[in-house]
Amino acid sequence: MIKKTIGTATLYLGDSMKILPTLPTVAAVITDPPYASGGMYRADRTMPVKDKYVQSGVQRDWRAFAGDAKDQRSWMSWCQEWLQRLPVDDGAYVLSFIDWRQLPALTDAFQWAGLMWRGVAAWDKGRGSRAPHKGYLRHQCEYIVWGTAGKCPIAEHDGPFPGAYTAKVLQADKHHMTGKPTALMRELARVVPPGATVLDPFMGSGTTGVGAVLEGRSFIGIECDRGHFETACRRIADAQGIALEHDPRDAYEITRQQEAALEGGA
Repeated sequence: MIKKTIGTATLYLGDSMKILPTLPTVAAVITDPPYASGGMYRADRTMPVKDKYVQSGVQRDWRAFAGDAKDQRSWMSWCQEWLQRLPVDDGAYVLSFIDWRQLPALTDAFQWAGLMWRGVAAWDKGRGSRAPHKGYLRHQCEYIVWGTAGKCPIAEHDGPFPGAYTAKVLQADKHHMTGKPTALMRELARVVPPGATVLDPFMGSGTTGVGAVLEGRSFIGIECDRGHFETACRRIADAQGIALEHDPRDAYEITRQQEAALEGGA
């Protein structure tokens, strides 16, 4: 495991399941986990992620990501596990992106994990999504399942917040195969007051972190892929006007004793 502190952001390279129980509590979790979606049948779900999710016609050599080939039962169990491990106090927000196929499964997982499922917001990506034929309604939305750990707090700093967002995916702002727009993540970060901490246990290229620090929030991110972790480090440093003193690969390694404690659930 590697830990890197960049201004008001703390980034981890490692396994979320091991790292989450060691973290301090946060005010919000805003994340975009692997959907394990992309089709109705097992063969669809187990395709390479590029074949499932790259449909824009823009030819880029996207770096792949892991954890997306589970069947629905396994995926729901996995979601329940990570949702239960989130370091959230009473009143913390949990927001997770998902597509239409896995939307019902994720709302179930929220409730299995003991969270209060409070609704679904829509993200309109624009009309670029292709439909199989002219009889189809376009799949131009993804969704944000949201809930709280216990009672939903009354926001003094902002709100009420939108139930639908419109933000186009711009290639210049996309650093991950399934990356979300920075403008969208900035809006979502506003659910908590300035100075509060936002956590993303599936950080990818760090867009949640970029949105959080640009809005004056602190950030904790976890990513299991070294390449995506390095991208996140660079982007979050740039967002804060910080020059990285070392390459992210030189971030300090957790000692073997600390790693053993994590393995033991300490």
